[in-house]
Amino acid sequence: MIKLVVVYHSGYGHTEQQAKAVAEGARGEEGVQVEVMKISPEGDLSDDQWQALGQAKAIIFGSPTYMGSVSWQFKKFADASSKPWFGEQWKDKLAAGFTNSASMNGDKLSTLHYLFTLAMQHGMLWVGLGLLPANRQSSGRNDPNWLGSFCGAMAQSPSDVGPDEGPLPGDLATAKLLGARVAQQAKRLG
Repeated sequence: MIKLVVVYHSGYGHTEQQAKAVAEGARGEEGVQVEVMKISPEGDLSDDQWQALGQAKAIIFGSPTYMGSVSWQFKKFADASSKPWFGEQWKDKLAAGFTNSASMNGDKLSTLHYLFTLAMQHGMLWVGLGLLPANRQSSGRNDPNWLGSFCGAMAQSPSDVGPDEGPLPGDLATAKLLGARVAQQAKRLG
């Protein structure tokens, strides 16, 4: 059984919906055990959660985009990952990322680059989205990868809706496809 962990912070619940979709996609792959862990409002994980990250074959990072980067809670988690970094505990694990913001652009790419850089510092192997963008005239807002990302899953949730209305179905489908892709690659690499 291959272990995959989705570790994320969500301030208002929108990124949590995205995390659930990522996990759903990964769970669709036979032989993959998925654990979802939410970073606390104080930016912490339990000792058991840190241990689970160390045992995982793949880690998918998620954070909302606040002011052009990850939330401070995710940053606290990332800084605390210096302990496994020092022992190269995450080296050669697969990594991927996802983010959500209220604006269509919202500088989400900066957040994905932050997650990518964190993974590279750990010596991880990054798995991109692997989807063409939905950029044809016939494409609609609810098509997968309508936001046109390649390095990770992006989602947009209007600032005046709750997590029951955002992210939109196409963004959640994109997140699900990311989870499935990472699970497939983890199985392929054994």
